[in-house]
Amino acid sequence: MTDAVLETQPAPLDPSWVDEVLLAGPADQVALVFDTPVTRADLRTLVAAKQSVLAAAGLGAGGSVALSLAPSLAFVTNLLAAWRLGARAALLDHRLTAYETDNALQRLAPQVVVTAKHVTGGPLRGFVEIEERVATYPGRPADTTHALIQLSSGSTGPSKVIARTAANLVEEIERYVKIGAGVPQGGERIVSLASMVHVLGLVGGLLYGLHAGAQLVVPARMTADGILSAVAAGPEPTTLLGVPFHIELLSSVQTPPRLPQLTGMTTGGELVRAEVYAGFVDRYDIRLGNMYGMTEVGVIATDLFGEHRPSLTPAPGLTVREEAGELLVSLPASPYLGLVDPARWADGWLHTKDAGSVDEATGRLRIHGRRDSQVSVGGLKVDLTEVEHTLAALPGVASAVVTYDKAIEAYVMLRDGATAAQVQDRLAERLAGFKRPRVLKVVEQLPRTATGKLVRDRAALLAASAPATAAPGSTAGAIPAQRVGTDVTDGATDPVAPAPVKEGNHAR
Repeated sequence: MTDAVLETQPAPLDPSWVDEVLLAGPADQVALVFDTPVTRADLRTLVAAKQSVLAAAGLGAGGSVALSLAPSLAFVTNLLAAWRLGARAALLDHRLTAYETDNALQRLAPQVVVTAKHVTGGPLRGFVEIEERVATYPGRPADTTHALIQLSSGSTGPSKVIARTAANLVEEIERYVKIGAGVPQGGERIVSLASMVHVLGLVGGLLYGLHAGAQLVVPARMTADGILSAVAAGPEPTTLLGVPFHIELLSSVQTPPRLPQLTGMTTGGELVRAEVYAGFVDRYDIRLGNMYGMTEVGVIATDLFGEHRPSLTPAPGLTVREEAGELLVSLPASPYLGLVDPARWADGWLHTKDAGSVDEATGRLRIHGRRDSQVSVGGLKVDLTEVEHTLAALPGVASAVVTYDKAIEAYVMLRDGATAAQVQDRLAERLAGFKRPRVLKVVEQLPRTATGKLVRDRAALLAASAPATAAPGSTAGAIPAQRVGTDVTDGATDPVAPAPVKEGNHAR
């Protein structure tokens, strides 16, 4: 059964918004570049064909569909086709396990599900070629007027269902237009390194690019050479769109080729460290800007020329204020499906859960870090509470605590007869690789407070685990990172991520 929305939703935009806002433009204008360029005429034809397939599966105005597709032309065309039908589209991360995907589908109850029947592509691919499988699902029509549904961090535990209307998406596109300087313009190119399954790549790259008439280019390979080759492939002024991992990746190139068309890079991740920022700008001699946002809102604030580091200027049409050390963003309606938690949204204000401050004189804001349990692993969000709940629910686990210090770590108490290897195998069935702990430590007793609450102080947990470092073959001690957790890549479309970084400023 799907969650319900308490507020009365406004009337939805007519599906013609897809043609008017996204697909309009000269027929011969290149809109997308994957393996080959896709003109607007090509894209309109492909979207119409997908629309027919989805309609034949029973999807129509007011219907609901779930897309579980890797970044690809198939993802783009199915999404636009669903919206063109007037349906609500839920995006499921293709890296989720079957267990997580099943839970998400049960929760969202779509009428149609689009998955990959066959995928062509290898490791480090920026996109893949997909033959889709379109199947009916025992769900029900959309019970709200939203066009887009995303899960905050996964399909289990405390994840939230985030919903945005077509009007919300159009408003965000217009915010990019109004920001102006530093945002790619018509006739230019966006080489997007950010996954279009998530808000930065979806709206900041795909939707804005389609609206503005800027080519969206996805590198064939997410390696430094692959990214630079994508930039070099066209003469148009080009902006890179990515996360700090991509900055570090490109900074590893000792002598970059001369790329006069590369005008700048915008990162939607946490604030780039000063030394990394300086090294990148010096090596490539381009602007490096930062963008802050949330899945619930989209872009919130920017500093696209690095003029006010580490401060950012709120995007046009949004107000940001500070309350008790937390940043709040103006938002007329709750972005969540289900009961509205006043700790997240109330009276027209969204609680970001980011610690920050606002300069009263300039209106600019600064982010000081997260106030909740979310962290970023190679640009992908992970909710530590979700990981902990999933781990603690496994057979053989008596109790568990999950912490974060440059990597996700887990401390577990096992029941009699259970082994760390069993826990590792079962966790792999329930959580995507980027969510799993890099280190799993088995302890005899987890520390607790006087009131019986589990202690999450890492020093106390390390002290508790030290005596449990046992002889080879025992169930105690640390399981090596490569055995417990994996990098962001699933061997198909994503780059190997560096050690995770705490979530700060980012489009999430």
